[in-house]
Amino acid sequence: MAKVSLGSMKGAASRRRGLGIQSKLLIMLLSVSIGSTLVVGWVGYVNGRDSLQAAAFDQLTNVREAKTEAVQSLFTNIKNGLRLDSSGATGNQAAIEFSSAFAELNAQPIVPSEKAAVNAYYTDTFIPELEARTGQESDPSVFEPTTSAEVHLQAAYTAPPTDFDAAALVDDAGDGSAWSAANAKYNPYFRELAQSYQYEDALILDTEGNVVYSVYKGVDLGTNVLTGPYKGSNLATAYDDALNSNVIGFTEITDFERYQPSLGVPVAWAVSPIGADGVVNGVLAVQLPIDAINSVMTGDQSWASQGLGETGESYLVGPDLTMRSVSRLLLDDPEQFRELTVRGGSSPDLAQRMVDVGGTVELQRVDTTPVKLALTGESGTVIAQSYLGREVLAAYAPLNVDGLQWAIVSSITTAEAFAPVDDFTRNIILAILAIILVVSLLSLLLAQVFARPVRTLVGAVRQVAGGDLGVEVTSKTRDEFGDLSNAFNDMSRSLQVKQQLIDEQKAETDRLLLSVMPEKVARRYQEGEETIAENHQDVTVVYADLAGFDEFGAALGTERELTLLNDLMRQFDDAAVRAGVEKVRTLRSGYLASCGLIVPRVDSARRTVDFAVELSRIVERFNAQHDANVSLRAGIDSGTVTSGLVGKASIAYDMWGDAVNVANRVQALAGKPGIFLTQRVRDKLPDTTGLSEVSTVEIRGTSQTVWQVT
Repeated sequence: MAKVSLGSMKGAASRRRGLGIQSKLLIMLLSVSIGSTLVVGWVGYVNGRDSLQAAAFDQLTNVREAKTEAVQSLFTNIKNGLRLDSSGATGNQAAIEFSSAFAELNAQPIVPSEKAAVNAYYTDTFIPELEARTGQESDPSVFEPTTSAEVHLQAAYTAPPTDFDAAALVDDAGDGSAWSAANAKYNPYFRELAQSYQYEDALILDTEGNVVYSVYKGVDLGTNVLTGPYKGSNLATAYDDALNSNVIGFTEITDFERYQPSLGVPVAWAVSPIGADGVVNGVLAVQLPIDAINSVMTGDQSWASQGLGETGESYLVGPDLTMRSVSRLLLDDPEQFRELTVRGGSSPDLAQRMVDVGGTVELQRVDTTPVKLALTGESGTVIAQSYLGREVLAAYAPLNVDGLQWAIVSSITTAEAFAPVDDFTRNIILAILAIILVVSLLSLLLAQVFARPVRTLVGAVRQVAGGDLGVEVTSKTRDEFGDLSNAFNDMSRSLQVKQQLIDEQKAETDRLLLSVMPEKVARRYQEGEETIAENHQDVTVVYADLAGFDEFGAALGTERELTLLNDLMRQFDDAAVRAGVEKVRTLRSGYLASCGLIVPRVDSARRTVDFAVELSRIVERFNAQHDANVSLRAGIDSGTVTSGLVGKASIAYDMWGDAVNVANRVQALAGKPGIFLTQRVRDKLPDTTGLSEVSTVEIRGTSQTVWQVT
């Protein structure tokens, strides 16, 4: 090996002009040291900021998880309570008696005085309140009751000048009807139910869609959700789902939607069939408690005690990108909320309306990055703009509640989260200045000590760069430079070893090339041929297509769909090996293989047909395991094919030709699942039983019969 001594570098140093190694080394030490100090200071600053950010994100994530569990617990309690009440004896008997009494009222003629009183209530009270709340004009005739039971119940319980809470306390209007008797009997029970769960209302609907009972006796009492003025509401949809479920204990929760009987306030419903012993007597529907949801999300407005500081909040957002809970700033400072939400994109009228009603449900739009990510099913943390235009740290996730596609977000402004960074930054700057001063003094002392060994190492490095991997540096020092010289020598020897490994890796690459293409083709490819193709005689080709897999996979997640497809293709590959069939390529929903291409076989036709039959069995087992409806269409033909390498940037070994094209045409010809083969294949089979003629196909001007394996 070549040797480099300290003395051998003296002549080169005397001929060098400009700054010497010592001066350059001094400059280098100062530059590197000062630069390193600045970098370390910057890294310390960034790490400090990141630590604060990570702590804030951890806190927000914990808050988000706690809120998620609380909301899920709230909805679980609602669903469990709803199931118990809808399947209990009291609920069933109430549904039967209210339905019977309602039908009895409907059989009576409409009393003109009651009709006039109800119409006056709509004209003078309900419609003005609805218009004041929604800001839109409404026609009273659209809402006025038309059936005898609807007119009588609203005249007795809804039209009298009283509020909803007072109406809920009326157990008997004194009209002597069977309905009032049932109300006197069951109203206290359902009133206590609504108050216990903080329901906005609880309704009983009969099996024909009539609202035969309401705790708060609103204008929906007596209406028909299938044919009446509220037939397009989410209550009507949920009622229809519950009634058609035919399952006692079925529950469905709807998203919020503006509900006119509640004066246009956003309302969400939970519904469940009322019944016992498999007999459905009606449907119990309850208005979800928006105040209870807000209480959970705001922690009864105790944000600071929950770790959300002065600006943090947690809120829910629906798939329409509007809120499903109240904004903190609206409760804390309505005027600032109005200013910021207008700045964030809301119209002044909408901002004023949110302030007037004291709520943001289905009013405040939240078209932000955390919400969009959560609505796609993702969970995580991010720094982004809030719906009020402020930069915030946000922890987001989808809310897993049956029937709802909501996002939950916990956030806090970056200004509050990073407030301690200013003090930390000042301390970092002072420390950096002190370190720079000390480093400058030490660099002056170390420059001379470093100069001579560095020259030696530079010369040795140049020799290595010139290709002399065997060079070694001789050094008699026992300090770090001695260690560095030894390390350099180790590196030189290591480079020699790595060169050997590179040579071995090349050999391994050659072996891998042979695994994806025949040896003869690989050899031609390595020799530099760009166009490689070979003709093959008497090859049987199968072109299989999976029909219905895309429809099956559409209901799955992308990862699940790919997992099932890969499993199916692995089974196809195993079957090919067992049958002596050579896979050519795997398609997105199909499979191309041949027999007799690489290894000539006299029974290639029989092997290919047996292989296709095995594929059909694999698909049948797949359908049974996964409740799928995937079918196999396989076309088989024999003839001449060409194989070779396709592409430049990404080389692939492929097969094409007349037999491939015909096999593809045959599998699609019948337009139904099955295994189809040409006359050329049938003629080569030792046993033609179990084949039925299905069609014909033109091959180069000649008509051939297409047979199906039965």
